[in-house]
Amino acid sequence: MDYALYLGCIAPNRYPGIEASVRATLGELGAGLHDMRGASCCPAPGVVKSFSKEVWLALAARNISLAEDLMKNLLTICNGCYGTLKEANEILKTNELLKRKANEALSSIGRNAKGSIEVRHITEVLYNEIGLDSIRKHIRRKIPLKVAVHYGCHLLKPSELRPWGSTERPRFLDELVELTGAASVDYKDKMMCCGAGGGVRAGAIDVALDMTREKVDNVLNAGADCIVDVCPFCHLQLDAGQVQLNKKLGSRYDVPVIYYTQLLGASMGFDPLKMGVQQNMIDGLRLFR
Repeated sequence: MDYALYLGCIAPNRYPGIEASVRATLGELGAGLHDMRGASCCPAPGVVKSFSKEVWLALAARNISLAEDLMKNLLTICNGCYGTLKEANEILKTNELLKRKANEALSSIGRNAKGSIEVRHITEVLYNEIGLDSIRKHIRRKIPLKVAVHYGCHLLKPSELRPWGSTERPRFLDELVELTGAASVDYKDKMMCCGAGGGVRAGAIDVALDMTREKVDNVLNAGADCIVDVCPFCHLQLDAGQVQLNKKLGSRYDVPVIYYTQLLGASMGFDPLKMGVQQNMIDGLRLFR
Protein backbone atom coordinates (compact mmCIF):
# COMPACT_ATOMS: atom_id res chain seq x y z
CA MET A 1 0.00 0.00 0.00
CA ASP A 2 1.57 3.23 -1.18
CA TYR A 3 0.12 6.72 -0.79
CA ALA A 4 0.90 10.30 -1.74
CA LEU A 5 1.18 11.93 1.70
CA TYR A 6 -0.55 15.29 1.96
CA LEU A 7 0.48 16.97 5.22
CA GLY A 8 -1.50 20.19 5.02
CA CYS A 9 -0.41 23.34 6.86
CA ILE A 10 -0.87 22.94 10.60
CA ALA A 11 0.86 19.62 11.32
CA PRO A 12 4.27 20.43 9.79
CA ASN A 13 4.26 24.02 11.04
CA ARG A 14 2.66 23.77 14.49
CA TYR A 15 2.62 20.10 15.53
CA PRO A 16 5.56 18.22 13.96
CA GLY A 17 4.96 15.31 16.32
CA ILE A 18 1.79 14.51 14.41
CA GLU A 19 3.77 14.11 11.20
CA ALA A 20 6.45 12.05 12.99
CA SER A 21 3.84 9.70 14.44
CA VAL A 22 2.08 9.28 11.09
CA ARG A 23 5.31 8.35 9.34
CA ALA A 24 6.40 5.97 12.10
CA THR A 25 3.13 4.09 12.54
CA LEU A 26 2.18 3.78 8.88
CA GLY A 27 5.73 2.74 8.03
CA GLU A 28 5.58 0.01 10.68
CA LEU A 29 2.24 -1.12 9.22
CA GLY A 30 3.75 -1.46 5.75
CA ALA A 31 2.35 1.63 4.06
CA GLY A 32 4.69 3.48 1.71
CA LEU A 33 4.43 7.26 1.97
CA HIS A 34 5.51 9.46 -0.92
CA ASP A 35 5.97 13.18 -0.27
CA MET A 36 3.96 15.59 -2.41
CA ARG A 37 6.65 18.16 -3.14
CA GLY A 38 5.26 21.59 -3.90
CA ALA A 39 1.87 20.97 -2.29
CA SER A 40 0.03 24.05 -1.04
CA CYS A 41 -2.82 24.68 1.39
CA CYS A 42 -5.74 22.39 0.50
CA PRO A 43 -7.36 25.19 0.59
CA ALA A 44 -9.55 25.48 3.68
CA PRO A 45 -13.15 24.39 3.00
CA GLY A 46 -14.87 26.87 5.28
CA VAL A 47 -13.08 30.02 4.16
CA VAL A 48 -11.75 29.97 0.58
CA LYS A 49 -14.72 28.00 -0.74
CA SER A 50 -17.11 30.55 0.79
CA PHE A 51 -15.52 33.37 -1.23
CA SER A 52 -14.93 31.60 -4.53
CA LYS A 53 -15.75 28.01 -5.35
CA GLU A 54 -13.80 28.30 -8.62
CA VAL A 55 -10.60 29.42 -6.87
CA TRP A 56 -11.10 26.75 -4.19
CA LEU A 57 -11.48 24.04 -6.83
CA ALA A 58 -8.49 25.17 -8.88
CA LEU A 59 -6.19 25.19 -5.84
CA ALA A 60 -7.46 21.80 -4.69
CA ALA A 61 -7.16 20.38 -8.20
CA ARG A 62 -3.52 21.46 -8.33
CA ASN A 63 -2.80 19.43 -5.18
CA ILE A 64 -4.69 16.46 -6.58
CA SER A 65 -2.62 16.68 -9.76
CA LEU A 66 0.56 16.29 -7.69
CA ALA A 67 -0.74 12.99 -6.33
CA GLU A 68 -1.69 11.98 -9.87
CA ASP A 69 1.91 12.63 -10.93
CA LEU A 70 2.96 10.09 -8.30
CA MET A 71 0.19 7.72 -9.45
CA LYS A 72 -0.80 7.17 -5.83
CA ASN A 73 -3.99 7.70 -3.88
CA LEU A 74 -3.76 10.83 -1.75
CA LEU A 75 -3.62 10.33 2.03
CA THR A 76 -4.53 13.29 4.22
CA ILE A 77 -4.12 13.56 7.99
CA CYS A 78 -6.54 16.49 8.49
CA ASN A 79 -10.33 16.55 8.43
CA GLY A 80 -10.56 19.91 6.68
CA CYS A 81 -8.03 18.90 4.03
CA TYR A 82 -9.96 15.67 3.62
CA GLY A 83 -13.20 17.59 3.13
CA THR A 84 -11.72 19.89 0.49
CA LEU A 85 -9.68 17.33 -1.43
CA LYS A 86 -12.28 14.56 -1.38
CA GLU A 87 -15.07 16.85 -2.49
CA ALA A 88 -12.92 18.55 -5.14
CA ASN A 89 -11.85 15.15 -6.43
CA GLU A 90 -15.49 14.12 -6.70
CA ILE A 91 -16.16 17.23 -8.80
CA LEU A 92 -13.25 16.34 -11.09
CA LYS A 93 -14.73 12.88 -11.53
CA THR A 94 -18.34 13.90 -12.13
CA ASN A 95 -18.62 17.50 -13.39
CA GLU A 96 -16.93 18.10 -16.74
CA LEU A 97 -17.80 21.81 -16.82
CA LEU A 98 -16.20 22.62 -13.46
CA LYS A 99 -13.29 20.31 -14.21
CA ARG A 100 -12.64 22.18 -17.46
CA LYS A 101 -12.76 25.55 -15.70
CA ALA A 102 -10.31 24.35 -13.04
CA ASN A 103 -7.93 23.04 -15.66
CA GLU A 104 -8.15 26.27 -17.64
CA ALA A 105 -6.84 28.03 -14.53
CA LEU A 106 -4.14 25.39 -14.04
CA SER A 107 -3.00 25.53 -17.67
CA SER A 108 -1.10 28.76 -16.97
CA ILE A 109 1.26 26.81 -14.70
CA GLY A 110 1.37 23.73 -16.89
CA ARG A 111 -0.77 21.49 -14.72
CA ASN A 112 -3.86 19.38 -15.35
CA ALA A 113 -6.04 17.45 -12.92
CA LYS A 114 -7.92 14.37 -14.08
CA GLY A 115 -9.61 12.99 -10.97
CA SER A 116 -7.84 9.69 -11.57
CA ILE A 117 -6.88 8.94 -7.97
CA GLU A 118 -8.79 8.58 -4.69
CA VAL A 119 -8.55 10.73 -1.56
CA ARG A 120 -8.25 8.91 1.76
CA HIS A 121 -8.27 10.11 5.37
CA ILE A 122 -5.77 8.41 7.64
CA THR A 123 -8.57 6.78 9.65
CA GLU A 124 -9.98 5.38 6.42
CA VAL A 125 -6.59 3.86 5.59
CA LEU A 126 -6.15 2.43 9.08
CA TYR A 127 -9.68 1.10 9.53
CA ASN A 128 -10.74 0.09 6.02
CA GLU A 129 -7.51 -0.65 4.15
CA ILE A 130 -4.99 -1.86 6.74
CA GLY A 131 -7.65 -3.16 9.11
CA LEU A 132 -7.99 -3.74 12.84
CA ASP A 133 -6.61 -7.29 12.74
CA SER A 134 -3.41 -6.21 11.00
CA ILE A 135 -2.90 -3.31 13.39
CA ARG A 136 -3.51 -5.55 16.39
CA LYS A 137 -0.50 -7.67 15.45
CA HIS A 138 1.77 -4.65 15.95
CA ILE A 139 0.53 -3.67 19.42
CA ARG A 140 3.35 -4.08 21.96
CA ARG A 141 2.02 -2.17 24.94
CA LYS A 142 -1.44 -1.55 26.30
CA ILE A 143 -2.15 2.06 27.25
CA PRO A 144 -4.70 2.04 30.12
CA LEU A 145 -6.22 5.46 29.53
CA LYS A 146 -9.78 6.72 29.52
CA VAL A 147 -10.08 8.55 26.21
CA ALA A 148 -12.61 11.05 24.92
CA VAL A 149 -12.69 10.55 21.15
CA HIS A 150 -13.23 13.63 18.99
CA TYR A 151 -14.24 12.83 15.41
CA GLY A 152 -14.58 16.36 14.05
CA CYS A 153 -16.96 17.63 11.38
CA HIS A 154 -15.42 17.14 7.94
CA LEU A 155 -14.40 13.55 8.66
CA LEU A 156 -18.08 12.59 8.78
CA LYS A 157 -20.01 15.08 6.64
CA PRO A 158 -21.43 15.20 4.03
CA SER A 159 -22.19 11.55 4.67
CA GLU A 160 -22.99 10.74 1.02
CA LEU A 161 -19.35 11.50 0.14
CA ARG A 162 -17.89 9.61 3.09
CA PRO A 163 -17.15 5.86 3.35
CA TRP A 164 -18.72 5.32 6.77
CA GLY A 165 -22.38 4.68 6.00
CA SER A 166 -24.36 6.24 8.86
CA THR A 167 -22.40 9.01 10.54
CA GLU A 168 -24.84 9.79 13.35
CA ARG A 169 -23.19 7.44 15.87
CA PRO A 170 -19.88 6.31 14.35
CA ARG A 171 -17.65 3.80 16.11
CA PHE A 172 -14.61 3.38 13.86
CA LEU A 173 -12.34 5.82 15.72
CA ASP A 174 -13.46 4.43 19.08
CA GLU A 175 -12.49 0.96 17.85
CA LEU A 176 -9.10 2.19 16.67
CA VAL A 177 -8.50 3.78 20.08
CA GLU A 178 -9.52 0.62 21.92
CA LEU A 179 -6.91 -1.40 19.99
CA THR A 180 -4.29 0.39 22.09
CA GLY A 181 -5.78 -0.81 25.38
CA ALA A 182 -7.42 2.54 26.08
CA ALA A 183 -11.12 2.79 26.90
CA SER A 184 -13.23 5.15 24.81
CA VAL A 185 -15.60 6.94 27.18
CA ASP A 186 -18.92 8.36 26.07
CA TYR A 187 -19.53 12.02 26.82
CA LYS A 188 -22.19 14.65 26.26
CA ASP A 189 -22.35 16.18 22.78
CA LYS A 190 -19.54 13.96 21.53
CA MET A 191 -20.15 14.98 17.90
CA MET A 192 -20.02 18.70 18.68
CA CYS A 193 -17.58 20.84 16.67
CA CYS A 194 -14.33 21.78 18.41
CA GLY A 195 -15.01 25.44 17.62
CA ALA A 196 -12.28 26.01 15.03
CA GLY A 197 -13.90 25.47 11.65
CA GLY A 198 -15.85 27.62 9.26
CA GLY A 199 -13.68 30.64 9.99
CA VAL A 200 -14.95 30.79 13.59
CA ARG A 201 -11.50 30.61 15.21
CA ALA A 202 -10.20 33.32 12.90
CA GLY A 203 -13.25 35.58 12.89
CA ALA A 204 -15.03 35.03 16.20
CA ILE A 205 -12.49 33.73 18.70
CA ASP A 206 -14.77 34.24 21.71
CA VAL A 207 -17.40 32.00 20.12
CA ALA A 208 -14.75 29.43 19.20
CA LEU A 209 -13.37 29.36 22.74
CA ASP A 210 -16.84 29.05 24.26
CA MET A 211 -17.44 25.96 22.11
CA THR A 212 -14.08 24.56 23.21
CA ARG A 213 -14.90 25.27 26.85
CA GLU A 214 -18.18 23.37 26.57
CA LYS A 215 -16.45 20.47 24.82
CA VAL A 216 -13.67 20.20 27.42
CA ASP A 217 -16.14 20.51 30.32
CA ASN A 218 -18.09 17.56 28.89
CA VAL A 219 -14.86 15.56 28.56
CA LEU A 220 -13.92 16.30 32.17
CA ASN A 221 -17.39 15.40 33.42
CA ALA A 222 -17.02 12.00 31.73
CA GLY A 223 -13.80 11.32 33.64
CA ALA A 224 -11.55 11.12 30.58
CA ASP A 225 -7.78 11.37 30.91
CA CYS A 226 -7.28 12.94 27.50
CA ILE A 227 -8.84 13.80 24.16
CA VAL A 228 -7.83 11.88 21.02
CA ASP A 229 -8.42 13.52 17.65
CA VAL A 230 -7.55 12.94 14.00
CA CYS A 231 -7.32 16.53 12.72
CA PRO A 232 -4.50 19.02 13.35
CA PHE A 233 -6.92 21.97 13.20
CA CYS A 234 -9.18 20.40 15.84
CA HIS A 235 -5.96 19.56 17.70
CA LEU A 236 -4.90 23.21 17.65
CA GLN A 237 -8.28 24.40 18.87
CA LEU A 238 -8.59 21.84 21.66
CA ASP A 239 -4.96 22.16 22.79
CA ALA A 240 -4.16 25.87 22.38
CA GLY A 241 -7.79 26.73 23.09
CA GLN A 242 -7.46 25.51 26.67
CA VAL A 243 -4.44 27.75 27.20
CA GLN A 244 -6.37 30.69 25.75
CA LEU A 245 -9.33 29.93 28.01
CA ASN A 246 -7.07 29.86 31.05
CA LYS A 247 -5.69 33.29 30.18
CA LYS A 248 -9.14 34.68 29.50
CA LEU A 249 -11.08 33.14 32.38
CA GLY A 250 -8.43 32.36 34.97
CA SER A 251 -9.41 28.70 34.65
CA ARG A 252 -7.09 25.71 34.94
CA TYR A 253 -7.95 23.54 31.97
CA ASP A 254 -5.20 20.97 31.52
CA VAL A 255 -6.57 18.07 29.44
CA PRO A 256 -3.90 16.59 27.13
CA VAL A 257 -4.88 16.39 23.47
CA ILE A 258 -3.31 13.52 21.53
CA TYR A 259 -3.47 12.82 17.80
CA TYR A 260 -4.48 9.20 17.20
CA THR A 261 -1.19 8.01 15.68
CA GLN A 262 0.67 9.43 18.69
CA LEU A 263 -1.37 7.10 20.90
CA LEU A 264 -1.01 4.24 18.43
CA GLY A 265 2.74 4.80 18.14
CA ALA A 266 3.22 4.58 21.90
CA SER A 267 1.18 1.38 21.92
CA MET A 268 3.29 -0.04 19.08
CA GLY A 269 6.41 0.47 21.17
CA PHE A 270 7.70 3.78 19.82
CA ASP A 271 9.12 6.27 22.32
CA PRO A 272 6.32 8.78 23.10
CA LEU A 273 8.95 11.53 22.92
CA LYS A 274 9.60 10.53 19.30
CA MET A 275 5.85 10.80 18.73
CA GLY A 276 6.00 14.43 19.87
CA VAL A 277 3.42 14.24 22.67
CA GLN A 278 5.52 16.72 24.70
CA GLN A 279 5.32 19.32 21.92
CA ASN A 280 1.68 20.18 22.54
CA MET A 281 0.87 23.30 24.54
CA ILE A 282 -0.55 20.92 27.16
CA ASP A 283 2.19 18.32 27.67
CA GLY A 284 0.89 14.83 26.94
CA LEU A 285 3.98 12.96 28.10
CA ARG A 286 2.52 12.35 31.56
CA LEU A 287 -0.05 10.02 30.01
CA PHE A 288 2.65 7.52 29.05
CA ARG A 289 4.82 7.45 32.18
